[in-house]
Amino acid sequence: MRPDPIAVRRLIRRGQALSALGLLGLALVYVLALRFTPVERFQGLPQKIFYVHVPAAWSALLAFSLVGIASILYLWLRDPRLDRFAESAASVGLVFSMVMLTTGPLWGKPVWNTWWTWDARLTFTLMLFFLFLGYRALRGAVHDPGERARFSAVVGILGLVLVPFVHLTVYLFRTLHPQPIVLKPSAPSLPWVMLRTLLSSVAVYTVLLIGFVLTRYGLATLASLRGGEDAG
Repeated sequence: MRPDPIAVRRLIRRGQALSALGLLGLALVYVLALRFTPVERFQGLPQKIFYVHVPAAWSALLAFSLVGIASILYLWLRDPRLDRFAESAASVGLVFSMVMLTTGPLWGKPVWNTWWTWDARLTFTLMLFFLFLGYRALRGAVHDPGERARFSAVVGILGLVLVPFVHLTVYLFRTLHPQPIVLKPSAPSLPWVMLRTLLSSVAVYTVLLIGFVLTRYGLATLASLRGGEDAG
């Protein structure tokens, strides 16, 4: 079924509206983090990067998970819309992972006294980042739409397999990263005033993720209509 250009443009506008809402929320979250959230007594002011780094990591891993799920569905259904969605989520995930990999060393230097160490979580995260850089390179190198979609789906599924290991590294290996303080069987370890700021930031980043993916997907769909690639 050929997409309706009017519906696609409406989708793009919704994505842009969500993105704008997310950017506004981001500014409010930073005010909340800097002015109304106490300084952590051991790490001091650098701990405030926590409210950027952790939500960016959450968004990157969520985006890469969506790529893998859409890739599995594409290999089953052969619907080009799933391939476009996977590509859109991968592009957005790379942006958030760059934020994650930038803010991590900025936080780690004053706390761990090093910009980078081959900590298990850092290593798996970097592997995931390079895997999806390869995903983007693959899509640019293969020109046949069907082959591009199939090959990309395989890489996307490999990324989905790798995602859980990023979370589980703190249980499987000795790492500098602490064990989870929120996503764990027992109650969160953060005081409520810090947990409130973290959850607000995660919510805002999730809205940004949805807005960016919808916008990117809509633009990719319009491009496919102009290029005549959509066989669905």
